[in-house]
Amino acid sequence: MRTRPTLSWTATGAPLPRTTDLDEVVETVARGRVVVLSGAGLSTESGIPDYRGAEGSLRRHTPMTYEEFVGSPEGRQRYWARSHLGWRTIARAAPNAGHRAVGALRASGHLSGVITQNVDGLHQAAGVLDAVELHGGLDRVVCLACAATSPREELDRRLRAANPAFEGTASRINPDGDVELAADVVRSFRLVACGACGTGVLKPDVVFFGENVPRARVEECYRLVDAADALLVLGSSLTVMSGLRFVRHAAKVGKRVLIVNRGETRGDSCAAVRVDLPLGQALTDLAGRLGVTCR
Repeated sequence: MRTRPTLSWTATGAPLPRTTDLDEVVETVARGRVVVLSGAGLSTESGIPDYRGAEGSLRRHTPMTYEEFVGSPEGRQRYWARSHLGWRTIARAAPNAGHRAVGALRASGHLSGVITQNVDGLHQAAGVLDAVELHGGLDRVVCLACAATSPREELDRRLRAANPAFEGTASRINPDGDVELAADVVRSFRLVACGACGTGVLKPDVVFFGENVPRARVEECYRLVDAADALLVLGSSLTVMSGLRFVRHAAKVGKRVLIVNRGETRGDSCAAVRVDLPLGQALTDLAGRLGVTCR
C-alpha cells in the first residue's frame, strides 16, 4: 500500500504573528554563528515547486515511498521512467537570488553552516560546498546491493541507451524530480542494474518518504545546531519531523530560532519571529543590510 506523506498538521494555540520586518533577522545574523535550515520554498524561484505551498505538489502528487521502491518492481519502473525526464529539469535549474545570498553570507562568515532539506544541489551550485544534504541529492545514485555510488549523469546515459525510443512528454515537475507521465509510457520503460556489481537495484541517493535519514547525518546536523547561537529557517513549513526536530532542539537548548517563510509553519511555536516575504527578496535585502555582496 502506498503511504500518503504528511500534508498538514493541526496548529494549537495562538498563531505566531507574521511580519515583513527583517530587523530581528538582520541583528541576529550580524552577530554570526547562525545555522540555516532550508526547505523547498527556497528553490521555487528557480522553477522547482515546493511540496506544501499554495501550488504545492502534494495536492496532486504522492511522492515515491521507500516501501514501494524496494518492494515493487513496477514502482521502481514508474519512478525511474518519470524521474528520467524530471531530473533533466532539476539538473538545468540555476541558483536563484536566495541561494546566492545564502552563499555570500556563508562566505562572509555570518553563517556557520547550512542544512538543507532539498535534493536539488542548488546550495552547492551557489558556493556552499559544505551544505549538509539532510535528504541526500538527486545528482547521485546508490546500489541497494553493493552500496556503490555513481553520478546521475552516468545513469542517464545508460538509461538513454536502454530506451532509445523513449519519447515521454513531461509535465508538472515535482520537488523530488518526478513528473506526471502516462501509464502506457511508463510500462515501456526499461531499467538497468548497477554497473559495479551487475545485478543490484539502483536507487537515487535521496531519502524517500518513509525512509530514515542516516544517523551520522542527523548527528552532524545536531552538532551544527549545538555549536551555533541561532537557527534560521528558510522556506520550510517544517511539516515533517526530519527538519522540525532541529528547530525543537534549538529552542529547547536556548538557541534563537527565526523563520522566513511564506505562510505558517509547524515550528512557529519555537520561533522568536516569523518573517513572511519572498525568499529571494528577503535574503538579498538581508545580505545588503549586512554589507555583503551577492554574486
